Amino acid sequence: MLFDQIYTDYITARKEKDQKKSQFLGYIRSELTNLAKKLKQDKLGDPEVLKILKKQEKKLKEAFESTKQSGRKDILKDLKIELEILSGYLPEPLSPEKIEDTINKTITELQASSLSDMGKVMKEVLRKIGTQADPEQISKTVKEKLSS
Repeated sequence: MLFDQIYTDYITARKEKDQKKSQFLGYIRSELTNLAKKLKQDKLGDPEVLKILKKQEKKLKEAFESTKQSGRKDILKDLKIELEILSGYLPEPLSPEKIEDTINKTITELQASSLSDMGKVMKEVLRKIGTQADPEQISKTVKEKLSS
């Protein structure tokens, strides 16, 4: 389970005195633990952990872009390290071709033909792809396919 893997890696980072990694994993661990308590569970399952990790990835990428514009190289370096650590726990993203193929198959299966079918298509595509692609990119592609 990812929850256990993050805890194990956190302990290892502490023992190896890897301060950046232990701090970041400690933060992630506390986010996961807080959510588990909120949901009245001992541990979170992989889907819940992935959801938190994807949310954190989005925050880090947004912070990276805004910091890049300000020119703060010290903060950029830290954000890049955190993104690298986080990427080790996320599933490998699907290629754009695979995403487009899944969208095309779903549109055909559902016999979708207009933008009014976008909700049905999105729901099914997100169910198939899960956290392996950016929902905004999927939405954009679905919209383009149904508009033409």
